[in-house]
Amino acid sequence: MPEEKNRRRIQSSSVTTVISVSLVLFLLGLLGILFISAKKIADHFKENIDFHVYLKDNAKDEEVERLHNFLKASIYVKSSEYLSKDSAAARYKKKIGEDFERFIGYNPLPASMEVQLKAAYTNHDSIVWIQKQILDFSSVKEFDYQESLVNMVNKNINRLELILVIFIGLLMLIALGLINNTIRLAIYSRRYIIKTMQLVGATAGFIRKPFLLNGIKHGIISGIIANLILGGIIYAALKNIPDLEKVTDVRMMIYLYGIILILGILISGISTFFAVRKYLRLSSEELYY
Repeated sequence: MPEEKNRRRIQSSSVTTVISVSLVLFLLGLLGILFISAKKIADHFKENIDFHVYLKDNAKDEEVERLHNFLKASIYVKSSEYLSKDSAAARYKKKIGEDFERFIGYNPLPASMEVQLKAAYTNHDSIVWIQKQILDFSSVKEFDYQESLVNMVNKNINRLELILVIFIGLLMLIALGLINNTIRLAIYSRRYIIKTMQLVGATAGFIRKPFLLNGIKHGIISGIIANLILGGIIYAALKNIPDLEKVTDVRMMIYLYGIILILGILISGISTFFAVRKYLRLSSEELYY
């Protein structure tokens, strides 16, 4: 009867530990999703900034074609579009609602390439390097963009990312503390078993091994549960709000699931190791305090 009662107590402690660790990992996962979505939105803003490559009036067709092919093949270009003089004039007429050519008698707008850069290259240093490469083409007259807009977007995004990183870091410390305390309490309820094994001659490694294996198992189960809850929430959100797909990065989500599982294993395993070591070092009298 006492053995049955003790076994139920251990099982109850294990269930409580798994649930507690799962909830903490789930909260960390939610913050990870927030960070991924924020980065996706930031990249979207960066990649929609227009860069204009204005061409010379006497630029030859083959030179323009060579420039266009170069841009399409460049690792830093997300998209590029050639805009002829006539197309530029038509777009400007539509924008202002008047036929300006009728007043001035000619079309002053140059042919151009409208370019959007990949998010990783939409920063001052990369743009300076890209500008130098493009201006080396003999057909190019000017490389133009809104420098103040680029600086403002990068400044605000960097500030937001810093805030999120600090917030995630603080929550990570809190999560580590909560998981560590939960596991310590679970080990505390089995401190007499540890001391009894030690008194009959069992080595520290022999005593620690089953506790570590159990801690790692709890970490794996907790990570799987947290991932299942996260996956269910993401699925439900995408089903009800399809537009969320625009801020969902599938590859990064897979990495996040892997990180949560690894965190569950590492945190549970390390916390279990130190908790068991503590009671291995205590004397029999100190177990009652």
